[in-house]
Amino acid sequence: MAKANNNYLSESSVHSVHLIVQRIDKDVERGEDILMSGLGLVMMSTFFAPIAPPAVLLPFVAITLAISASAARIHYQAMKHKLHSSLEQIEQPEQIILKPIVSVFGEHPPESLSDSFNPLKNLKRTLKSALGGLLINPFWMPIFYMMGIQIGEEKNFGFLNFAIIGVEKRLMPMPPDH
Repeated sequence: MAKANNNYLSESSVHSVHLIVQRIDKDVERGEDILMSGLGLVMMSTFFAPIAPPAVLLPFVAITLAISASAARIHYQAMKHKLHSSLEQIEQPEQIILKPIVSVFGEHPPESLSDSFNPLKNLKRTLKSALGGLLINPFWMPIFYMMGIQIGEEKNFGFLNFAIIGVEKRLMPMPPDH
């Protein structure tokens, strides 16, 4: 098991920017895996539908989504801290190359978990969840609410992916014919 590190640079390197981009890209993949594992577990819950009543099964589905979204948010915040810690170790010109990635964390900061799970602070999500619950089944309201949180986390990782791709394109050497 790899030692937990508080930044993306574990050793001094001539290619610090490449190393940071490579490692943050892997962390984005891990974050997406966290979200997909939660969604996968939710999809598998249909196997228990014949034996578990909705009053039992549906709250477990909501809890599973809440756990995966929370773990992804914590991972996203850890990535932000590791990136900022890594920026302190590199020169200004290298920091400029990483600016698109840094700006994603500034433009799309995650809410605190207490704010995300508070229905009174997320009235739009609460109303959508209530409407969905009224249309399908009242037990689905918490599931819709947690799905809204999960979708928000997926968007953050998507924005990071686009920024990483942009930085990788800038770092790629030009083909000889250009």
